[in-house]
Amino acid sequence: MEFGVGSVLEGKVTGITKFGAFVSLPGGKSGLVHISEIAYTYVNDVKEHLKEGQEVKVKVIGIDESGRINLSIKKAAPPPPRPAGSGRPGGGRSGGFGGPRKAAPAEPATFEDRLKQFMASSDSKLSELRQAERRGSRRGGRK
Repeated sequence: MEFGVGSVLEGKVTGITKFGAFVSLPGGKSGLVHISEIAYTYVNDVKEHLKEGQEVKVKVIGIDESGRINLSIKKAAPPPPRPAGSGRPGGGRSGGFGGPRKAAPAEPATFEDRLKQFMASSDSKLSELRQAERRGSRRGGRK
């Protein structure tokens, strides 16, 4: 059986190492699922997530020049939904510790808009720094 990058296949875990798991694939081939491609959560120990002989669904994410097949378990299925209120502490971008929350400013939609916003902010900060330097040199203080 011939397959390429992007193929989703069923396989069986044949070996577990500290850096991932080897999976046998149809057609007598095998590939490696790196530890970072096992789950959407942090994986400290592969054996906590997989067992030898376990059937798994994998996605082919790469085939190198030597013919080694790189696999992903987490990309073979849709990501789990994020629980409500997850993400940043405090549940949002603005608002302080216990204070009233302000509406977050609208994020620029395109890369160009974000770049313009960054450049304007950068220019403003540079201007403030230059003014502060000038004020410091007028006082005649030695550094």
